[in-house]
Amino acid sequence: MLGYTLRRLAWAIVIMFVASFGVFFLVAHSGDPLAQLRANPKTPPQVIANRRALLHLNDPFLTRYFIWLKGALHGDFGTRVDGNPVGPQMWSHFWITLRMVIPATIISVFVAIWLGVWAAVRQGRMADTLITVSNFLLISVPVFVIGLVLKDFVAIPVNKHVGHTIFYTVGQQSATISGGFFSRLPDYAAHTALPVITLVLVSYPLWAMYQRSSMLEELNRDYVRLARAKGLHPRRVLIRHTLRNALLPVTTVIALDFAAILAGALVTEIVFDWSGIGQWGFAATVGLDFNSVQAYLLLTAFFVVAFNFLADVIYGLLDPRIRLA
Repeated sequence: MLGYTLRRLAWAIVIMFVASFGVFFLVAHSGDPLAQLRANPKTPPQVIANRRALLHLNDPFLTRYFIWLKGALHGDFGTRVDGNPVGPQMWSHFWITLRMVIPATIISVFVAIWLGVWAAVRQGRMADTLITVSNFLLISVPVFVIGLVLKDFVAIPVNKHVGHTIFYTVGQQSATISGGFFSRLPDYAAHTALPVITLVLVSYPLWAMYQRSSMLEELNRDYVRLARAKGLHPRRVLIRHTLRNALLPVTTVIALDFAAILAGALVTEIVFDWSGIGQWGFAATVGLDFNSVQAYLLLTAFFVVAFNFLADVIYGLLDPRIRLA
């Protein structure tokens, strides 16, 4: 298992370097980061010259890439167009997004696996039909619609009924909040609940459908029939044999979708007015803040590669044949 993990890690590092070059190349050739300064006739030429030097725009392309890569490896992602460092702003927005993405992903995984297995075991019954129909409905509904429905038809009526705010519909925390982490925790939870529920409702249906399909395929295999013929308990056959193999394709989907959720949380952040990494990256793109865009894309690429590596490791744990290949 150790050799298999090290091989996958080596490939992940190579892919990450290729991705970093691709990100830098695309962003560097997408326009002039000082276009807004040049468009202002009141901007002194010396200011533009200083910004060009600060952003290393006078250096050759490969020199700029290796300067940026060296800084990124040390946590320095360069400076914004306004001269402020990129790193501190990116990490502050990134942790805000993780507050809703991590719990949403964990909940979605458990809900998807449970519902997928439940529907597969009861194939053709009412429970299977209801789960399948609800999954299709949730997949077809846009993210912003789910968020707005939760705000207007869940949060507001519940808050009115109990007489105080249980679900906040705007912001990631109250402006007047103070004290330590545990004193802030109830306020964090009240602000995070609706965004997390939105991401769960967006994420789990597709995973549940993959889990159901994979379970149905495994339930019809010969080894399951043999285990049942030997008199093994149905729950043991389901959990220890069938579910373990059925998790293999679902693992890939979840690993890829985590990065997609992280990058695609922009809509949820807009609906609930969260200043997360999605809104930050979008604002950097609109403002042609190239170092910020590069940092955002590199962060997204890192999570794609990292979770693919994690999926490979989980594959090896679930199926010993894979790590011997």
